[in-house]
Amino acid sequence: MTDALGHEPEDEIEASRAPLMEHLVELRMRLIICVLALFVGFGVCFAFADQIFLFLVKPFTVAQQLLAAQHSGAKHGPFDLLLALVGLKDIPMGQTKALDLVYTAALEFFFTKIKLAGFGAVVLTFPVLAWQLYRFVAPGLYKNERGAFLPFLLASPFMFFLGAALVYFIMLPFVLWFSLSQQVQTAGISIQLLPKVSDYLTLVTSLLLAFGLCFQLPVVVSLLGLAGIISSKLLREGRRYAIVGVFIAAAILTPPDPISQLTLALPMCLLYEIGIWCVWLIERSKAKAEEKSNAVVPV
Repeated sequence: MTDALGHEPEDEIEASRAPLMEHLVELRMRLIICVLALFVGFGVCFAFADQIFLFLVKPFTVAQQLLAAQHSGAKHGPFDLLLALVGLKDIPMGQTKALDLVYTAALEFFFTKIKLAGFGAVVLTFPVLAWQLYRFVAPGLYKNERGAFLPFLLASPFMFFLGAALVYFIMLPFVLWFSLSQQVQTAGISIQLLPKVSDYLTLVTSLLLAFGLCFQLPVVVSLLGLAGIISSKLLREGRRYAIVGVFIAAAILTPPDPISQLTLALPMCLLYEIGIWCVWLIERSKAKAEEKSNAVVPV
């Protein structure tokens, strides 16, 4: 309703303004909780930054031990890296020296620990951040929509940690073992790998994020299928193009060696097929729901 001059009454303007203020207050509260959670997570991770960094360096240590054992004549293959990381195989130290990581600036390692604490805080508090996001958008969803959205909220961190585990236990040890095997030790020449702590952390966190995000493919595809944007038929028809895109993405996101690229590309292809299956299940459940709603109940 408007008056003769085309202006809305003041009470209607205030009524529309009130819900907006309630949403802004709710948003502010959720943001404060997220910021506090990040601060707490940052403090915890910074307090244990040395232990976390040593945990991330363990694949490098095991790769060096395996290479030293191979040089000493022991029969160990690169697949023993995985067994050693999970504690199922003991690789002797042999004649290897302690692992050397260097930093070339006075405060480089300090800032590296700050970056590590920031990265760890996001990973550690991700359930809190995701839950606050869900609580903010849940009032605007129907009951069946909230029930459909919640499983994806639980599946997202699981898939992220699954991709991170693939990096830590398989890809990263192989990459480091291959890098260490390129060293040259002769009578007059010594070519050694001396990585900087900041460069190593950048490599590890980049791979963890890349694999963790790529493993969200089934979750994203399922959400798009739930929204009706894509269908299982469309995904099947675009399978060949998706496989090419997966290998291109693997070549960009991973170090330039075929083992790393296949380590990402092959699981991504499998996850794409899982996404097709999930979308098909969603379409099937939607079709059954429509059949029940359209069924005529006999009197």
